[in-house]
Amino acid sequence: MPLGEFELIEQYLAPLSAGLPGAFGLKDDAACLSIPAGQELVLTSDAFVSGVHFLDSDGPERIARKLLRVNLSDLAAKGAKPYAYQLGLGLPQAPEPAWIAAFAAGLAADQAAFGIHLSGGDTVKSPGGMVLNITALGLVPAGGMIRRGGARAGDALFVTGSIGDAWLGLEAKLGRLALTGQAARHCDLRLHLPEPRLGFGRGLRGLAHAAMDVSDGLLQDAGHLSRTAGLGVEIMAASVPLSETGRALPDLLPNLLAGGDDYEILFAAPPEMASAIQALGEATATPVSHIGRMVPEPGLRLLDAAGQPLVIQAGPGPGLGGYQHF
Repeated sequence: MPLGEFELIEQYLAPLSAGLPGAFGLKDDAACLSIPAGQELVLTSDAFVSGVHFLDSDGPERIARKLLRVNLSDLAAKGAKPYAYQLGLGLPQAPEPAWIAAFAAGLAADQAAFGIHLSGGDTVKSPGGMVLNITALGLVPAGGMIRRGGARAGDALFVTGSIGDAWLGLEAKLGRLALTGQAARHCDLRLHLPEPRLGFGRGLRGLAHAAMDVSDGLLQDAGHLSRTAGLGVEIMAASVPLSETGRALPDLLPNLLAGGDDYEILFAAPPEMASAIQALGEATATPVSHIGRMVPEPGLRLLDAAGQPLVIQAGPGPGLGGYQHF
């Protein structure tokens, strides 16, 4: 039997606020959260729309976990420690108990894994389809947030993890690419359960001049990072980290660089910080690669192994511009 709004909140969402005193068990109209002395609040928000960010067939637990993780990825890129989050549920109809139980279980699992609690939100009817939103709150030492626009000419450009696996997972899911065995499982997990680089991100404070997470494609997001600082960027194509699956598909390189949903940290740092960055990667079990540099001349240039501009054509998918909603 479908649940009413208040039963949904009391039975499945209120338990997610346990351990956060200022959430009041979701029994008030707002939360009241204390910010520790010497800390600042970092806020980020992401919306998920059915048919755009997920398919109903993905299942409620995976949908919930990815929704939370993409927000945590933003906090990671800012060097923030997770604190609390607000949840907005726009549902086309009253959910069945099994659906909301699995959704809440997904949130509970990742709350425990990443140290964050639900502090409130809203639940509404959305006749046009499911719309989900999280606003995540994190903490950084005062003045410690790593901005997007702080890069300087001569900075080295780095990225964590590997690039393109989530795009491969999406193409396989939509039946446009054949993947099997371990490759299929790996890319499916990268699409549905990205790993927020929280420990690595906090360690970047004092090392990186600028950072953001890769959500809309490496090339597009590198362009964002450079333009915000009034700079250009050069990327060495051969240095971009690809998984074994990605390396086996060289013809798809343009799409791997543009596909999005990687949720890795892209950052600019002084070249002399390279050894400290590698040590941070080892300490946090986070692969990190030097892939380019920030330059005074505007624009994005993809270079081959000889340092010459590389002209590549995009195949099916988002194109070299990366993902854009409009």
